[in-house]
Amino acid sequence: MNSGAFQQFFSSLEDPRQSAKVEHLFTDILFLVVCASIAGAQGWEDIEDFGDLHFNWFAKKGLFKNGLPVHDTIARVISRIDSEQFQYCFIDWMKSVAELSDGQLIAIDGKRLCGSYNRENRLSAIHMVNAFATENNVVLGQVKTESKSNEITAIPALLALLDIKGCLISIDAMGCQTDIAEQIIERGGDYLLAVKGNQKTLHHAVRKALGSEIDEEVLCLEKQHGRNEARAYCVMDAGSLADAFPEWKGLKSIGVALSYRRTKSGNESLEYRYYISSAKLSKARFANAVRSHWAVENSLHWVLDASMKEDQCQIYRGNAAEVLSGARKIALNMLRAETSRKISIPRKQKRAHGSTDYLEQVLTAGLKTLGDI
Repeated sequence: MNSGAFQQFFSSLEDPRQSAKVEHLFTDILFLVVCASIAGAQGWEDIEDFGDLHFNWFAKKGLFKNGLPVHDTIARVISRIDSEQFQYCFIDWMKSVAELSDGQLIAIDGKRLCGSYNRENRLSAIHMVNAFATENNVVLGQVKTESKSNEITAIPALLALLDIKGCLISIDAMGCQTDIAEQIIERGGDYLLAVKGNQKTLHHAVRKALGSEIDEEVLCLEKQHGRNEARAYCVMDAGSLADAFPEWKGLKSIGVALSYRRTKSGNESLEYRYYISSAKLSKARFANAVRSHWAVENSLHWVLDASMKEDQCQIYRGNAAEVLSGARKIALNMLRAETSRKISIPRKQKRAHGSTDYLEQVLTAGLKTLGDI
């Protein structure tokens, strides 16, 4: 590669191999994995096949001067990458290419990699906590945690890596912790945290304060997937609750989202979801933030599974599952950056697999602020 836009941020990764035994450049292999992920590769043999199919294209860029590595070599190298170093590189890259507007929502949520269950050692599938900029529709970073309960420790680690100044950070009830709220404030952001039974006293106080204020004006009424849905929102100044709960640093607003659903069979349900925030939220901004939070499920987690087949990837060797998860998110960010035609992610993947010209378009769109690929 001549110009190193990709290398600019990923060449700082340490090569895990013994230098005397190196036949293929480390950054060449990593670049192959990212390109193959753009084209929809799901396993080591898929990555090798993609490289073999487009070997002339890689060779013209000065890569793989000793020929293409076999899939066992690719697997051995990727599984030994320092995953923490990889996350730093990924996040540094996203800081350079993603411009976050003041007040933008960053949704933080976890996802289990179902295929990463280690059958040899009977270890649980790994769990990734992701940060998703809902307006830009891009993944900003990820951190691994061993189980769902450990999101409480993984979220602060992820927040410490991100630039969240001026942003509104939304997290579900798992992350409704005083330490997390304080960390967000200290880093220059605002929090919007869902409150449930894990904060029993706070939950009760918020429910009581909003009880007489709930405005059931329906903001959205729609029919989809055979059911009728309606939503309503109410938000108010935290008032005396901020004094009653001083441990929640910067508390300024409390709110509730009402969700009504009626299925085709006639079953009805009404759900109340309560929130606290350090931002002074209008009703419109609160409603938009609550709805936008679910983009991390619909626009990221669902796409990773439905379009990129993440849960079908049964790779668990070393750090491979975590690194490949990051490579898929890099690929997804790049695919979304390519907007010459309004087509689905799977169609873009097929085009990238069959055409190096289109693959160039995707790479250029994804790396455009860093220089030529």
